[in-house]
Amino acid sequence: MYQQGFSLIELLMGLAIAAIVLPWAGSGYKALIESTERKDAALLLASGLRSARSEAITRNRTVVIRGIDNDWGRGWRITLDDDEKTLLMERSGRARVIGNWPVKRSVRFSSQGEALLPSGAFQAGTLHVCAKREPLSHHQVVLARTGRISLRSEKAEQAVCEKGLKAGNGRVALSASRK
Repeated sequence: MYQQGFSLIELLMGLAIAAIVLPWAGSGYKALIESTERKDAALLLASGLRSARSEAITRNRTVVIRGIDNDWGRGWRITLDDDEKTLLMERSGRARVIGNWPVKRSVRFSSQGEALLPSGAFQAGTLHVCAKREPLSHHQVVLARTGRISLRSEKAEQAVCEKGLKAGNGRVALSASRK
């Protein structure tokens, strides 16, 4: 006799295999999403810095790009130096972005497109797009002394990426590996 469909045993075996495989697929999908979010954040940040530099040159005025609430991961705001009027604002929030000291909170471009500190000294630094649970920098937005912006994608352990990690989310493993 010809049979159509599945037997109960075949159906239960299929469900059991799916229950075993789905957690692996889910964690891989989550890692892919986080990787895409980090890359997008790095590209948008580099684009924002380039836009701020272009505005400074075009307007022949000093332009500042600041992290929203002093946090680059939340997004940034481009303003004229002597005016709080926002020229452009980009909101983010999916990736951890941390800058080293010279670019920790803001970047100021002169009318010639050079990056300068408020004191007039040149400003150069790196904004790191960090992993959520590890002290690793996956992408780096580098500000050169001349004001030029470059984007690098080098996976490296960074001390600035340790900021904001919760105990037990990678910091303990890092401390143990240094001993």
